[in-house]
Amino acid sequence: MAQHDDDGARATQPHRGPDSGHQSPHHQVLIIGGGNAGISLAARLKRYRVRGIAVVDPSEQHLYQPFFSHIAGGTAKAESAVRPQESVIPKGVTWLRDAATGIDPESKTVTLGSGRSITYEHLVICPGIQKNWDGIPGLQDALDSAHGASNYSIDLAVKAWRLLSTLRSGTAVFATPDGPITCGGAAQKPMYLACDYWRSQGVLQDIRVVLAVPTQTVYGVEIVDEELNRKIAEYGIELRCSTELESVDAGTHTATLRNNADGSSEQLQYDVLHAVPPQSAPGWIRDTGLADDDGFVAVDRSTLQHVTYSTVWSLGDAAGTRNSKSGAALRQQTKVVAKNLKAVLDGHSPTQQYNGYGACPITVSRSTVVLAEFDDARTPKPTVPGWKGLAKERRLTWLVERYGFIRLYWYGILKGWA
Repeated sequence: MAQHDDDGARATQPHRGPDSGHQSPHHQVLIIGGGNAGISLAARLKRYRVRGIAVVDPSEQHLYQPFFSHIAGGTAKAESAVRPQESVIPKGVTWLRDAATGIDPESKTVTLGSGRSITYEHLVICPGIQKNWDGIPGLQDALDSAHGASNYSIDLAVKAWRLLSTLRSGTAVFATPDGPITCGGAAQKPMYLACDYWRSQGVLQDIRVVLAVPTQTVYGVEIVDEELNRKIAEYGIELRCSTELESVDAGTHTATLRNNADGSSEQLQYDVLHAVPPQSAPGWIRDTGLADDDGFVAVDRSTLQHVTYSTVWSLGDAAGTRNSKSGAALRQQTKVVAKNLKAVLDGHSPTQQYNGYGACPITVSRSTVVLAEFDDARTPKPTVPGWKGLAKERRLTWLVERYGFIRLYWYGILKGWA
């Protein structure tokens, strides 16, 4: 691939670590978001000899979010999922430790929370998804109480295992909202891990487990549904499909579940509530003129280039794509954006295309995983040629998911090699 060595006259000289406040306010490639998407893209662009790259992100810690489910299910410690943000910034990339609050695509300007304005040649928007903890009446109060938790926050994931591991009888309710969320299957993972643990402790028969999902089946991919339904029967879980958490009364420990198919409601008193918050694109994106009708960045779903502004790109949870929002999808999207952006910088047209792939490894016991791989039409899309049974419950996929993926993340993905 041709090299591109010219920063342009105004491009900042890259350096490692947070911005000291004396760098140029112009960057050849400005990336909003320092999570998986932003860091892995920056690293890959550096490999392609792109210069003048900056990442905007206020976080001091970098989190490996797929491990939140393991933390909530007691199969990993929280510290294994955390590293200093500065340690993952690629060498030669400027870290602007600030938050983006606005974009003017006409003037190619980004406004930061500190009040500074910076300009760019190309902009990549990947700030992740917004978790609306107050999106369900009473949910925030429930999570603040002694009986509520979630694996969508590292602190609440730690709390989740404390609650689940000490439960010996009663009712545990697990609920997932409708709409786009990060890794929809993640909400179920702590439930299966807890059920396997309770079985090993001899108390599973004394615990009522209720799972509410907004989909018409437990997951929405036939071969995966078969495996999950088998585990649900094995653990004695009560499955509520087409059902969402409508409200919570933290004082009485009551969860109201609404069946979207017939409009009926059910009230359950719980001893533990594990809930996923409703999610949406960050609110400020809608005000930039770059959003689609749902508030996500309006991109060509194949090239991931903005439909109107050719110097704007997006990937990950904030992009207006139809795929399941997951790290597996992001790996493919990162390659597409990096190669297409490099081609444009070299004076060519973008040719790489994202195929809508997504995946979710679902931990169904403390030693096995069901690997769901599919495209944006929920059609199975296995990545190992000839192995049609990869979606079956397996010990091998547990070993890869629990021990292999995290090493791949820290030493491969974030380095731009995977």
